[in-house]
Amino acid sequence: MSDALKRLRSLTDRISSFEVARTQNLKVLRTLYDDFEINSDIADFENMFNFSAMNLAGISLQEDNLGEIKSGKYVQIIVIESVKDLKKAKNINLCYFGRSDKLEIQMRANIVEFVLRWRFEKSFRSMQHYFDMINLNKKSLNA
Repeated sequence: MSDALKRLRSLTDRISSFEVARTQNLKVLRTLYDDFEINSDIADFENMFNFSAMNLAGISLQEDNLGEIKSGKYVQIIVIESVKDLKKAKNINLCYFGRSDKLEIQMRANIVEFVLRWRFEKSFRSMQHYFDMINLNKKSLNA
């Protein structure tokens, strides 16, 4: 097999695995969305991706201490909404879970998983947005 063909096959396998991972990610993310009853605040699952960012208070998202609680703190998922007219951001409490010390280990893991899975999907959507913008730019140059 030629080098070019090997590289093409490798790239195809990689893209395919990303799409499989993304599909599975969305499935688990939707389940957690339902489990946390976020649908009571954000009725449409897709609207969850209109926020510019998602953060977590009370539990670490740092790689070196992922999932560790911050003792005495309250756990909540916070989303950041950009307010274009005011040119600033607004923090919104998406989901509140109580004191970090009282959370069960599995619940803590699910909360961390939810935030990480949201960020994973958001990165795909950002990539698609910029891909579309590049193509739009190319079209405007050729017009």
